[in-house]
Amino acid sequence: MASAQHHVADRGHSASILSPAFAGEHAWCSEKMVLSTELSDGVPLPRFFGDGGFRQAIDRYAEACGDSDRRAVVSMWSLYYFSTLSIPYVLARRLAAQALPIAFDEMTIALQENGLPRAFGVPHRGGHAAVEEDDGFGAIGPLLEQHLSEAVAKLNACGISAKLCWNNAAVYLDYALRLTRPAEGPDLTVFVRGCLPDGGVNPLCGSVRYVEEDGERVARRKICCLRYMLPGVPSCGKPCALPSQRNVQ
Repeated sequence: MASAQHHVADRGHSASILSPAFAGEHAWCSEKMVLSTELSDGVPLPRFFGDGGFRQAIDRYAEACGDSDRRAVVSMWSLYYFSTLSIPYVLARRLAAQALPIAFDEMTIALQENGLPRAFGVPHRGGHAAVEEDDGFGAIGPLLEQHLSEAVAKLNACGISAKLCWNNAAVYLDYALRLTRPAEGPDLTVFVRGCLPDGGVNPLCGSVRYVEEDGERVARRKICCLRYMLPGVPSCGKPCALPSQRNVQ
């Protein structure tokens, strides 16, 4: 998925490999998720969002974007956050049977010079996760429960809707789930089922659906990420929720 790769390609500082899954074509993950003790400029997430660190990061990125629409700036920032967080976690879970510690309150974050997320720190290497055929909820359940809900709440409080946040997270979850199980069907269960396994409302439902367009299967977002409002940022193309943006280069 091209839009996903756009956000995960940036390289950070090197660190010892946190997971055996972070090798070969996935080696970039070793620079995106590391032990907190190896992330020297990492800030605990609760403090980052609670004492003005997040707003300062958005201010820095907004300046880099020419002080564009604040909603678009926060949305793009969240795309980097969700890609840096979600893809390494799912890869470790499915490729190495490793459950990384993903709780929001226990992690740290480090930023690029422009304020965008660069890497996350975790307190330890986690433990063994049973490898089993699942509907996707098994692989992302801890991420939903222990981190994404809290992160979405923080982002929602800073100017973008929760539905947009969840859609931004969904595109990377879809990317990672398909990367680890290429034979998955056209629409993954986690984006179709209205309820979570525990009976709660599934915030990912309907966020991503696959459509046939010009002989190609395209992952279509439900809500536009607003990236087209930022100068110099290309449209995500066919995946865009807005028909007017699908052919814009």
